[in-house]
Amino acid sequence: MSAVRTVLGDVSAGELGVCDAHDHLFFASPRLPGEELRAAAAARAELAAFRELGGGTVVQWTPYGLGRRAADLPALSRETGVHVVAATGLHQDVHYDEGTLAALRDRAAEVFVAELTRGIGTSGVRAGLIKVAGGFHALDAHARWTMSAAAEAHRATGAPIAVHLELGTGAMDVLELLCGELGVPPHRVVLGHLNRSPDPAAHRQAAGSGCYLAFDGPSRAHHATDWRMPDAVRDLAEAGHGDQLLLGGDTTTAAARSVNGGPGMPYLLRRVAPRLALAVGEELVRRVLTENPARAFAVQWR
Repeated sequence: MSAVRTVLGDVSAGELGVCDAHDHLFFASPRLPGEELRAAAAARAELAAFRELGGGTVVQWTPYGLGRRAADLPALSRETGVHVVAATGLHQDVHYDEGTLAALRDRAAEVFVAELTRGIGTSGVRAGLIKVAGGFHALDAHARWTMSAAAEAHRATGAPIAVHLELGTGAMDVLELLCGELGVPPHRVVLGHLNRSPDPAAHRQAAGSGCYLAFDGPSRAHHATDWRMPDAVRDLAEAGHGDQLLLGGDTTTAAARSVNGGPGMPYLLRRVAPRLALAVGEELVRRVLTENPARAFAVQWR
């Protein structure tokens, strides 16, 4: 039976409820000094606020080496009543020192599989997806290496692969590599940040592969395109791709948390979903928040 691998164990896809399909409870990168998500109390408050608005699940896309704090996730999930899915994988190379990458050079796939099947470090918390990243309109050697490792880990476990698209670009390059050369089924791939490059033709081309497309935000950095998200979602729905759409908040800095005056996780249900319903209707929004993520993250685990 298919199941979603949460930090408290495997659950049936029907138990997810309303899902924030791309967000972060903890995140720390040398590329973003002073903006780390490290406070457990703040993470708890975000989850609680999300839960109060009807939220049921948060999928954390924070990968290896970027402050996942996996050992803290089970307690946060239990205390708030929100399912949490953790990630393995690697981000772009700019987020790591060379020593970290060198240590994984010949065993990245092995580490990903171990974190999906046995647990992250000594926490015992198993990851439920693999997160990797592309570059701006291209794939560099690091992206190809990490995606190759992700594909190998997918073949060993069945886990879905979530992809950070830099500024929303490079979707077809990613799909040609993952689903073409490496043989990952498109319905096991989630492309993130599509709203950051609101190109309807490119969106439809990517959707034609059968992959999932995640729209996330808002954020100060990408406010110039955030407002076009409802039109992009409507365009894809009208083209017959409504069952492939996902929504997330993608909170990556402490200032963006609702407890610090930002939109945070609650904004997805407080403002984004109602606004989107005006463009595509409440029924599609319901499916995007519940049925679509239930399929995207459910796995016949191997």
